[in-house]
Amino acid sequence: MMPTTAPYDLTPIAWLMGAGVLIALGPLLWVWRRSAGHGVARRLHALTILTLFLTFDLTLFGAFTRLTDSGLGCPDWPGCYGNASPMGARHEIAMAQSIQPTGPVTHGKAWIEMVHRYLATGVGVLIVVLAVLTFIAWRQQRRQPLAGPQHATLRPAWPFVTLVWVCLQGAFGALTVTMKLYPAIVTLHLLGAIVLLSLLCMQAVRYQQAASDRLPTALPGALRSLLVATSLLLGLQIALGGWVSTNYAVLACTQFPTCQDSLWPPMNFAQGFEIWRALGVTGEGNPVDFSALTAIHYVHRLMAYVVFVAIGALAWRLRAVPALRAQSNWLAGLALLQLATGLGNVLLGWPLLAALLHTGGAAALAVVLVWTLCESRRAPAAVSQGVAGPVHDPGNIGAGRHRQAPTAARNAELTP
Repeated sequence: MMPTTAPYDLTPIAWLMGAGVLIALGPLLWVWRRSAGHGVARRLHALTILTLFLTFDLTLFGAFTRLTDSGLGCPDWPGCYGNASPMGARHEIAMAQSIQPTGPVTHGKAWIEMVHRYLATGVGVLIVVLAVLTFIAWRQQRRQPLAGPQHATLRPAWPFVTLVWVCLQGAFGALTVTMKLYPAIVTLHLLGAIVLLSLLCMQAVRYQQAASDRLPTALPGALRSLLVATSLLLGLQIALGGWVSTNYAVLACTQFPTCQDSLWPPMNFAQGFEIWRALGVTGEGNPVDFSALTAIHYVHRLMAYVVFVAIGALAWRLRAVPALRAQSNWLAGLALLQLATGLGNVLLGWPLLAALLHTGGAAALAVVLVWTLCESRRAPAAVSQGVAGPVHDPGNIGAGRHRQAPTAARNAELTP
């Protein structure tokens, strides 16, 4: 008989928090030493960039946990059979592995799952520190107001929104385990990671703008609208990709551009997109049809065509904006990476490396699009039409200040 355990056991929570503090301590000390002597905005920018990097790594490790079927390596939360590490649960894990040698609970899978939790706790500690330091800096600036964009940028609202969000992510991580990998919960957990990356990216850009005293680049209305629309399309595509992965529908189509020797194979959309159900079964408890998995896969594939064209068009248009040329190059390169890894998943039988790169590419695309959104703003109508005059900055950076409209040469740079 498989060893049983309560879905929640908070006994090891103190040990897990201690592990998170130890993991976060190294990056914190490194940032503080590297940014010694710099202004508060530069220190917060450095800490946010490092937290963003570690959160990206955590997202990849979460994908690795899912792709190696390690999500239930420890079937309780937050510890492993009520212990702070798999070492304390050796007996329970050995019993489960002896009954099902390739089942969800093995020593290797338990360690993968717990390392993911340790890393998540460390990221959570960094986000707590970031929120507290931003609040302290904001209070100090209120007592001794500073002129310039730093005073307008260093506000605690977004760091605290990020702190609340990472707590919600922790809750979804717990539900992922205790609800036995419900596809809807696992997909929401992935989307939550993308939102967390986006929040951190936005803060990093704002801190950098404050430290360097610069405003976002003004874009023509049509280009700004294309940027927003592409971001929304990518968000929808990531949700569809998460639904494909969590339902293990990648191998429903192993051909390209056809699927099962057809451009429109048999598909059960109603069953495939029944949101609230357990893994592998319908809401009534019947096994999910293969045609439902085909529908899940094929909708993601069709949407990929739309998103690839949108990103390509956006990258091409952004090349005409010198201040955003780096983002243009990143978007083009990552779109090609997504195309290559997506084809690799289909034609090579879902190899682990291609699957990880595909997830990482999607997360990186989201970060670059948020970076571009934060580094740009919609140009006022007068600027878009090349009319000189005072321009009010509608963004958070430099709120309440006026700057002279760009010259005709600058307007030419801004217009693709």
